Amino acid sequence: MRKLAVKKNLINSWRDLEKQAGELREMVVLAEEEADDSLREELQLEVKRLGAEFDRLEGEQLFVGEHDTRNAMLALHAGAGGTESQDWADMLLRMYLRWAERHGYQADVLDVSPGEEVGVKSAIVEIKGDYVYGYLKGEHGVHRLVRLSPFDSDHARHTSFVLVEVLPEAEEAVDIRIAPEDLKVDTFRSSGPGGQHMQKTSSAVRVTHLPTGLVATCQSQRSQHQNKEAALKILYSRLFELDQKERADERARIKGERIDAGWGSQIRSYVLHPYKMVKDLRTDYEVHDPEAVLDGELDGFITAYLRSRIGTKQ
Repeated sequence: MRKLAVKKNLINSWRDLEKQAGELREMVVLAEEEADDSLREELQLEVKRLGAEFDRLEGEQLFVGEHDTRNAMLALHAGAGGTESQDWADMLLRMYLRWAERHGYQADVLDVSPGEEVGVKSAIVEIKGDYVYGYLKGEHGVHRLVRLSPFDSDHARHTSFVLVEVLPEAEEAVDIRIAPEDLKVDTFRSSGPGGQHMQKTSSAVRVTHLPTGLVATCQSQRSQHQNKEAALKILYSRLFELDQKERADERARIKGERIDAGWGSQIRSYVLHPYKMVKDLRTDYEVHDPEAVLDGELDGFITAYLRSRIGTKQ
């Protein structure tokens, strides 16, 4: 039913665009017949708007993956480097939240592990909306930052790394079935900032899936119930990803294909010094305005990745 609703919305969007284009065509013909130049600027703006809407809808035709219509879980993990990498993880967290805001998506930070001084060690964000996973799946990988360090008294150049994971959100009743006895739920006191209530009560939750050993924790919500609910969401998505990977590995084994052993490859470089550039290493797409990219302007990179995947198994 969810997939059907998405397809209906897509068809209705194309039909609405066709109707608007027809009305615009009639206005242009009328303006030409009456030699009326007063509408020129308004008509040009309308052509530009419909062109942007066409590009958006055309882009959605690139979503051919089985789970592209789903919501997404986005996880950030600071690499080695302490303060530098933790600050970089915080910058990326803001970038993705700004991207979601630009697209009108709902983004909820389910869990954050603060850095020792600044930034974050890790964070998990749930982003809801049409095709969120389809858009963000190409962000999965290692992101590299090169800049003059604001934390170094000598202002030396530093390189930092952050791993970004993107998981399709699991639908519990359909994708994953877990027996209650397969789950171990532990509670503990939250660490880091959060006020006296979080510090004095055991509101943080750790959920372990005993058969696989997968663990999900959450301590950022206000109550133990909310933390457990968020941890289970994360665990379901990780189990769903594991199931999908095992199926893909089995298909590859049967076909004799090479199996990629991990997600850890570097996908994009963000350079703030000695020059300014953001470059995707898979598609060679690059821009020279890193500030705009870090403010959420990711669509160029996303579209370039999706177009590069046409004709391949996504």
